[in-house]
Amino acid sequence: MSVPGGPVVVAEAPGGGPAYVVTDHDLARAVLVDPRIGKDPALAPPSWDRWTSGLEPTAAEQPSLTTLDGPAHAALRRAHAPLLSARRAAAFAPRIREIARGLLADAAREPVVDLAADFTTRYPLTVLCELLGVPLDEIDRAAEACRGVLAGDPAATGRAMATYGELAASALAPGRTGLAAELRDTVPDGTSTGTLHYLIFTLLFAGQLTTDPAAGFLLADALDGGRREVPADDLVRDVLRRHPPAPLSLWRFTTEEVELAGTTLPAGSPVLVDIAGIGATVTDGADLSFGAGPHFCTGAHLAQTELRVLVEVLREGYPDARLAVPHSALRQERPAGLGGARLTALPVRLVP
Repeated sequence: MSVPGGPVVVAEAPGGGPAYVVTDHDLARAVLVDPRIGKDPALAPPSWDRWTSGLEPTAAEQPSLTTLDGPAHAALRRAHAPLLSARRAAAFAPRIREIARGLLADAAREPVVDLAADFTTRYPLTVLCELLGVPLDEIDRAAEACRGVLAGDPAATGRAMATYGELAASALAPGRTGLAAELRDTVPDGTSTGTLHYLIFTLLFAGQLTTDPAAGFLLADALDGGRREVPADDLVRDVLRRHPPAPLSLWRFTTEEVELAGTTLPAGSPVLVDIAGIGATVTDGADLSFGAGPHFCTGAHLAQTELRVLVEVLREGYPDARLAVPHSALRQERPAGLGGARLTALPVRLVP
């Protein structure tokens, strides 16, 4: 299936020059497993500005799941996968339920509360900090760092990244237990402390930044009169398809000349997958919200569990909760960078 203008659309890249956007579902899946199309930002055109283009540090500067390919990526993924498997996510669910229940109870102290102002940020952060072993008295600092990333200011983003690094280090302090300590014991031999801190930072950063906006759209739909009876799992899948946390994939770059659906891409060509556009055309659940192939999101099971549990806790504890404004009056904003849209406000009457 494809969308108008597909299956490969040539667009102007933020850093200058052409970028090739894949808009066809089957072709996108082929691209996401093609070894000739790499993730390392070192492959980006030399003229690109890192900030303007939304590039991570290169794999040489900072090895990570999102910048490595091949055997190095596979080894790092093997260290992460058991910690975030479907079985581990299911085991975490009771504690996630407690967190959701407690935070909603705090929010319900006000007759009308804007759940997009703090709740949707604090909920996934609390889950992540709890599981990773970050002290829970650091949640306020973590939440402020999240807002700094969304500010679109390089200085604020730099401060936020520094805070995330400190939080990662705190999860590895002597005596701390959690997934961060488990990851320390499973990463490949020779992994530096700096790299380990960055891996934990990535779990915190990506896990919050993606689940936060998804939770807002999910709550809005769960409180919409016409969707109250939709099973939680179905609602989560549908919301993620229609409002993917990342509307576009992270940058990929051809390492040699590649032909995609009759379009020839020279070596070094930037490639994006139009996740949101493809999701709008898919109705069988086979969307790309969490990617596909070797770089399929390792946190997918945890994110889906968080979102499903949130719907269940809302329905169980607040069956009469409702939006304080019509669903059609809710507005979205698109922060700087490659992140997806989020609700500007979500006013809710939580009636226990």
